[in-house]
Amino acid sequence: MSRERRKFDKEFKLMAVELSKTRENINELAKELGVRPELIYRWRSEHLEKPEASFTGHGKPRHTPEEAEIAKLKKQLRDVEMERDILKKAISIFSRGDGKSTGL
Repeated sequence: MSRERRKFDKEFKLMAVELSKTRENINELAKELGVRPELIYRWRSEHLEKPEASFTGHGKPRHTPEEAEIAKLKKQLRDVEMERDILKKAISIFSRGDGKSTGL
């Protein structure tokens, strides 16, 4: 039996982060809010890292246009490297039989 996952809106998370800055005991705050202390710590670190891009929803962080372009280029690079490796293996397999090994 699985419990349904609770969802917290951005305002709730921001309020929890602000309260955690004023409180000394995060465990008590977590009990009052009905969440685990680990969540508050995670929300705090996410908010400190990127305040404007934190809590975008659905667990997918928003990227700046530059970060999106870098991610796209990294994916393209991985794809091209994989294609290259496949072609290298294919060349070595097909060149074994005729004795014209390329040494790749």
